[in-house]
Amino acid sequence: MAIGVLEWLWSDNFLKIKLALLALAATFSLGAQNLKEFQKSVTEFTLANGLHFIVVERHQSPVASFHTYVGAGAVNDPDGKTGLAHMFEHMAFKGTDSIGSRNWPEEKKALGEVERQYDRLDAARRAHKTTDAEKLAGLQADLKNAVERANDYVESNLYPGVIESSGGVGMNAGTGEDSTNFFYSLPSNRSELWFLLESARFLHPVYREFYKERDVVREERRMRTESNPQGKLIEVLTAATFIAHPYHRPAIGWASDVENLRVSDAEKFFNTFYAPANMVIAIVGDVQPEQMKRMAEKYFGPLPARPLPPDPVTVEPPQAGPRRVVVDAQSQPIEFITYHRPSALDKDDPVFDVISGILSSGRTGLMYKQLVRDKRIALEAGADADFPGGKFPNAFLFYLVPAIGHSDADNDKALEELIDGFKSNLVDDVTLKRVKTVQRANLIRQLDSNSGLASLLTMYHGLYGDWRKLFTSLDDVDRVTAADVQRVARQYFVPQNRTVAVLRNTAGGAQ
Repeated sequence: MAIGVLEWLWSDNFLKIKLALLALAATFSLGAQNLKEFQKSVTEFTLANGLHFIVVERHQSPVASFHTYVGAGAVNDPDGKTGLAHMFEHMAFKGTDSIGSRNWPEEKKALGEVERQYDRLDAARRAHKTTDAEKLAGLQADLKNAVERANDYVESNLYPGVIESSGGVGMNAGTGEDSTNFFYSLPSNRSELWFLLESARFLHPVYREFYKERDVVREERRMRTESNPQGKLIEVLTAATFIAHPYHRPAIGWASDVENLRVSDAEKFFNTFYAPANMVIAIVGDVQPEQMKRMAEKYFGPLPARPLPPDPVTVEPPQAGPRRVVVDAQSQPIEFITYHRPSALDKDDPVFDVISGILSSGRTGLMYKQLVRDKRIALEAGADADFPGGKFPNAFLFYLVPAIGHSDADNDKALEELIDGFKSNLVDDVTLKRVKTVQRANLIRQLDSNSGLASLLTMYHGLYGDWRKLFTSLDDVDRVTAADVQRVARQYFVPQNRTVAVLRNTAGGAQ
């Protein structure tokens, strides 16, 4: 049960990274003071097309990690096309026009025929009043045949196979609300292979097996959301918390949207959001910066410059009163509570991080101590400072798993008492100091690795416009006072700013 909750809460890399912030002190000593030393190993440059590179020399082992950050995530999905950003995660390693095809010229023709057949089917569906079922069935069969003919040219898994056979490890991609990320590591003497393969994906994108992957995403949604009470609750919570801003949409997409995504939609999204100036690449490991720069110019220089895409214009209106939604299922009860808060760019962002640390730092967190250990009214209790993303105004989230014999109302009352304590009393110095120096061993390992550092550098540069914020954020946290914690709690943790989502067990048990 507990693992399932955390899987959903940590599904977006931004949440993981924000929790990693407080562990950075153990890896890089003090923030701004040590930044000067770290900068000696960093080389950064921007190509003429706007693509920014961050190169960090680490010569301890002959390996290099590569991380590509694209400043486009689920928040950028067009209306009626939710799940589109996520599709690029699934298309990441399908290959290029030179890798993954038995005969690219013929495959290209076959892919074009797929789109023509799809256009015919769409036109018939729009004219459904004058199109009989038999004609629609025939068009669907024609489309299926066209897809199968195109798939005949595919050499499955050839692209990842090339990477793996060259010693590549950790190959993956991920989609969050605010960004999409692609990453893996290679022996440093194979660095040019990464430049060749990665640039080809962006210079000549191929939407190979798009509809096959669309079906995979639809099944993924069915398993993770529609058949998963926790996933369903998260979806309902998000939609209730954000009634206007695009954060209210699920990253995986609404079912009907996913089922109707087209290659033409993906092409338009790519041309808009995969602009070089909207991307950041970090290379960390046993590399020579000048060599990396030469290869960047050679392989990524030909990418055409495009304007930065616009951010969503919709602003979430102030919440006028408390909201409550309920999902009924045969499942362990869970409760999620959100309070609106400003974006990660706000001056109070480190205060929310500190509050989250005080409440939810494992067995030393107040929520565990009071609700789980002492009162025994919860099996699990915790908080996250940023939900579901961080680039735009988001929400501070609490989660509670009631113990058998205790209700969500019991947990609600205990949580409110805990929050009221923040409002009426100043946090003691010992607690504040502990939170500021807390060490999370698993996250330290991530930061200590080439791949972990590459991820953080791109994320901070993409979000804040400067990777150095990764270090100066530590000083921001150090400056947080007990009075700041009290002020923020009083300002944001108020009833009219609160949304509650409850998973109610319809099979009896803990209620």
